[in-house]
Amino acid sequence: MKNSVRTACLTVVALSVATWASAADQIGKELYLENCASCHGADGKGAGDIAKYMNVAPTDLTGLAAGNDGEFPFLSVMQIVDGRSGARGHGTEMPVWGDAFMSQQDPMPGDYSGVLEVRGRILSLVNYLEALQE
Repeated sequence: MKNSVRTACLTVVALSVATWASAADQIGKELYLENCASCHGADGKGAGDIAKYMNVAPTDLTGLAAGNDGEFPFLSVMQIVDGRSGARGHGTEMPVWGDAFMSQQDPMPGDYSGVLEVRGRILSLVNYLEALQE
């Protein structure tokens, strides 16, 4: 009896984690398609619809790990997307998604729920970028 309860609990936890991970993956993909694909392309290779109008070609996001000795530079990408690193995305100022996402929030003074949501959105987006690596 004790083992069956334990097994049932572990199954519920595993399903919950899998469901959450799947939802986070979907959110990251949606955020990418809404905010990044116009420049970087739906496949992340840098050939989005407006890329031909840019002075500097957008980065091929599928090669970030390959360009970093096979290791996805998670923190660096997170800082670039968030806008905290001060790095220029592709030779010109890339949109600062941390600020853009935050401007969509309407938090009360002292309420950090908006900040947490923005961090979650950026994390989902960067997780999706990691999944695009070739």
